[in-house]
Amino acid sequence: MHKSYDFHAGERGRYSKRYAAGSNIVVLDADVAAVFPDAESVNRALRACGEIVRLSSRRVGRRA
Repeated sequence: MHKSYDFHAGERGRYSKRYAAGSNIVVLDADVAAVFPDAESVNRALRACGEIVRLSSRRVGRRA
């Protein structure tokens, strides 16, 4: 951050409660985070896993 920025009148954590209420923060282990470059790629992977689970649960109990 540039040294000329003046935060003397700032209030630390002013919106933190509001932000936390509307967020779901998940902390990834370092080895997992190394595989995913950003939140979008994590979300795509989790959606794909969710779809696999959803499709697999349909097949449970079926026999050919």
